[in-house]
Amino acid sequence: MDYTQIAIVVAIAGLIVLLVLIMSAARRKARERIQGAEQLEKPGKQELPPAADDDEDEGEDEDDGGGAAPAEREKVVAKKPEKPAEKKQPEKQPEKDAREPKIVAGKSTADRLDIEHPDVKPSHVPDKLAAAHERSAALRAGLAKTRGGFIAKIKRLFEGKKKLDAGLVGELEEVLFTADIGVKTSQRLFERVKADLSKDELGDADAVWRVIKQESIALLAADGSAATIDYARATPFVLLTIGVNGAGKTTTIGKLAAKLSQQGKKVVLAAGDTFRAAATEQLEIWGQRTGAPVVKGKEGSDPSAVIFDAIKKAQTEGADVVIADTAGRLHTKTDLMEELQKIRRVIDKAMPGAPHETLLVLDATNGQNAIQQADKFKAAMQVTGIVLTKLDGTAKGGVVLGISDELKLPVRYIGIGEKVEDLRDFDPAEFVEALYAREEEDAA
Repeated sequence: MDYTQIAIVVAIAGLIVLLVLIMSAARRKARERIQGAEQLEKPGKQELPPAADDDEDEGEDEDDGGGAAPAEREKVVAKKPEKPAEKKQPEKQPEKDAREPKIVAGKSTADRLDIEHPDVKPSHVPDKLAAAHERSAALRAGLAKTRGGFIAKIKRLFEGKKKLDAGLVGELEEVLFTADIGVKTSQRLFERVKADLSKDELGDADAVWRVIKQESIALLAADGSAATIDYARATPFVLLTIGVNGAGKTTTIGKLAAKLSQQGKKVVLAAGDTFRAAATEQLEIWGQRTGAPVVKGKEGSDPSAVIFDAIKKAQTEGADVVIADTAGRLHTKTDLMEELQKIRRVIDKAMPGAPHETLLVLDATNGQNAIQQADKFKAAMQVTGIVLTKLDGTAKGGVVLGISDELKLPVRYIGIGEKVEDLRDFDPAEFVEALYAREEEDAA
């Protein structure tokens, strides 16, 4: 091979090397453009350079020999930066209507709702309204028999009448005086009607009805009935229950233990009626249902000792409430009231200042006899409140008015059925609304 041929081969090889270098540079440029485009698609990455820079880059590629094929260049398409999305302005919330219904704490009406404008009802109100109406309906149903008694007689006097003549006013007085609310309370109600209404208004059936309701609320609330028991004021809180056999003491204790347990309180039950084996057995059943331990003794043993042990157990185990049952009739020569007074003294020794509440349980079916029972217990014991049971089974539920008026004792709980929730905190206004409910309100 002569020198000419060698020179040709070297030149061709040089051209090939130069072509390879140009193609490599073009590929490198292409990769950089692709990477730049991908970065644009990712949020927060840098934007593409202006279009003028792209033109300059293309010119530089041509100066490098124009080696990059047009097809390869078309693969690299620079995306213009997208216009950043405008932030949405938060929607302006409509101003809260000042007329919106509101729940009013401390109201004693059945639904406890103060609705100034019934046409404005937030979403949470219907649920509360439904629960309140359900509660009111249950109470009205529980007092149905009582409304069939003297309340029904009053209703019949007013039925279809806008005006009452002197004869009807006299009949009203007779109805009140023959009711189970007691003579003194009946007289007070009637005198209040005459005192609050003018001669003209006295003939207005609606006005008379309104005054009777208002005065009934006043009778029930004046003695502190509106105040509920504060179980947190002592630990353990000792509650002593008293009353004659058959009034519903043990059942009331069981329901009350269930309600307190549902509130997260630890309860200890004291089987203080040691003269009746059935009472202890019944209390043990409630203890199993509610998870409350029951402290008991042998049949006929000293009830004071049983209750003393229950209080000490509660103190040791950090219980919140002790509820003590007691006998309603003794089978010994010892007087019942003397035995109850002894129990109270022993409780005070176990825990100074206790019992913190002494509830007298009365059977509403006894009518005015319940008032007499309450009077005897109050004379012997420091009774702090009343539990009125079996209201759903009697027409004599109006006796609660006489108890509050004559004995000046607050009603703490009422029983209107067999379920746990049928033992209710007593609300004077709610009770009166249900007691004097008219037929159209029952239908609603």
